[in-house]
Amino acid sequence: MNHTIGTTADVQKRIYENKKNHGFNITDISMEFCLTFGELSEAYDAWRKRKGSLGEELADTVIYLLGLAEINGIDLGVEIDKKMLVNEGRVYKKDKNGVPVRQDQ
Repeated sequence: MNHTIGTTADVQKRIYENKKNHGFNITDISMEFCLTFGELSEAYDAWRKRKGSLGEELADTVIYLLGLAEINGIDLGVEIDKKMLVNEGRVYKKDKNGVPVRQDQ
């Protein structure tokens, strides 16, 4: 299978349509957060136990996040870009334990 991924907005719409077409939840936001957390837990378990399915579990987690964004009318690609600009401009200094601490706090 060879797909062009498209923009984040395109992927979000595709995820939403897939959820709708299969009768999955598209209204209970709390449940979507819980299911997203479950997928992240599965990813951690795959990593911890070296199961070989880490990529698939990470993909499931991102699919749920993008679905949540679409349900809530948020273009996650735009939000990630804005947040990365903020993060890239932050200044950190390591404390006495070697832990990076943000300097603008």
